[in-house]
Amino acid sequence: MVDTGEKIAKAGDFGWGIIGSGETAQRFASDLSLLPDAALVANHSRTMANAEKFRAAFGGERAYSDLDTFVADTAIDAIYIATPSSLHLAQALKALRSGKPVLVGKPLAPSHTEAAVIQREAARVDLLAMEASWTRFLPAVVAAKRKVDAGEIGAVRRITAERSHFHAYNAESRFFNRSLGGGASLDLGIECVSLAMHFLGQPQKVSGLWHAGPNGVDMRSEITLHYDEAEARLTCGFDADGTNHFVIEGAKGAIRLDAPFSSARSLTLYHGFALTPPFGPLPAPRGLLAKLLDRLPVPGRTAEDHPFSGTGLQFQTMAVMAAVRAGMTGSEIMPLPDSINALRAINIVLSQPATQRIIKL
Repeated sequence: MVDTGEKIAKAGDFGWGIIGSGETAQRFASDLSLLPDAALVANHSRTMANAEKFRAAFGGERAYSDLDTFVADTAIDAIYIATPSSLHLAQALKALRSGKPVLVGKPLAPSHTEAAVIQREAARVDLLAMEASWTRFLPAVVAAKRKVDAGEIGAVRRITAERSHFHAYNAESRFFNRSLGGGASLDLGIECVSLAMHFLGQPQKVSGLWHAGPNGVDMRSEITLHYDEAEARLTCGFDADGTNHFVIEGAKGAIRLDAPFSSARSLTLYHGFALTPPFGPLPAPRGLLAKLLDRLPVPGRTAEDHPFSGTGLQFQTMAVMAAVRAGMTGSEIMPLPDSINALRAINIVLSQPATQRIIKL
């Protein structure tokens, strides 16, 4: 656990409450310390011992193990939910009904139907609810979106992306436990689908296939979003480490969000031609070959660095704070309909029978 030291809340600070004490909650709390006008005022965990340990590590003011008491804390201006996705619906509804805006860890819910319930409740109580899909808010992604919208690479024709990280099979871990919202598609694929829709919008058709692990949870999936004049080919998996690039190909150039794109600190811009293998991620060069290719003097290729401190969660946090302070009930960059559409695409693919079973023990 990272010890960020004590940060004393001051008048005018935006007060955050965090539900959960795992890795993502720790990253959020650590990045929160980078924002001068934000403070961790309360955190909740299932046991008081874990809650107190988290509070001490990240300089929070109060720790809770009772959820009702936590959401009633008047110093909390918004709540970040960093628990398994199977708990998101109940916790988001409780927070919203207590008058608290919510930033809900990705995925927003295990299904698009549950996500729609969160959307309806947020509209009913007139409060902000947003999925914590932080990748859209990263400086490199913002720069890429600006370039695409300005027509620098022409009309987008294809997006290819991979988000794969090896996890040894363990039926009890959150990665593979269906009751905890496990599976590669919800944990990793949601980032590919959401970001592809950020650039291309809602698809006309979704197709794909998935491979089951020993307990039937998806170990790997391949998802294709079909548009009239474009497509997005997306893969994710727990069975191997992937290239983890995100490549946008246009009619007169391409942009690659460099790996790992979910925390991209750089992008590569290719002018005058569409990006094709071996530079794209499917397939893509690996290891020393990849480094050598990136150093070759390719005409029309430029690289941009977009560095930042922390792990990158602070940018979505800043957006939520600005929206709440402005009285907004949604995010222009990460609106709830986008979250619902991304989940619907994943649910469509996973509703089909698995193509094969991957046995990795």
